[in-house]
Amino acid sequence: MEELRIRTAEVSDVPAVLGFWKAAAEGTSVSDDVAGVTCLVEHDPEALILAERGGELVGTVIAGWDGWRASLYRLAVHPDHRRQGVSRALLATAHARFLAVGGRRADAMVLVANETGQQAWAAAGYEREEHWRRWVRPLT
Repeated sequence: MEELRIRTAEVSDVPAVLGFWKAAAEGTSVSDDVAGVTCLVEHDPEALILAERGGELVGTVIAGWDGWRASLYRLAVHPDHRRQGVSRALLATAHARFLAVGGRRADAMVLVANETGQQAWAAAGYEREEHWRRWVRPLT
C-alpha cells in the first residue's frame, strides 16, 4: 500500500474535491460549489486539508480557525480507504494547526443521520454535546 500524503488544498484542487465529496461525503452544503470552495481556499489556504494515496484523493477535512473557534467540517474518507488511518492522519494535521494558533477545543459538525461519521468522531475522542443546537439562516 502506498504511503499517505497529507497536504493543504490549492484552488486547482477544487473540482476534484467537489467530485470527491459527491462520492465520499454525507449531505451537501450551500457552499458546495466552485465559488464556495475556492473562496475557502483563497481566504484560509491552510483550512482545506487533503489526504492522497498514489496521487488519488482519498480524504478531506476542513479545519477552520476564526481566531476564537476551531471548527471541523467535511471529514470524509473514500469508502475504499476507510479504516486505514486516513481520518486519523487528517485530524492529527487539523489538531496541530489549531494548537499552533492557540486553539483550545475543536468542534465538529456531524449530521445526525450520519451514523458512520458519528462512529468515526467518537473513535477519534470526540463527544456529542446534547445541550447545543445549531441555528442557521440562509444569507442568499
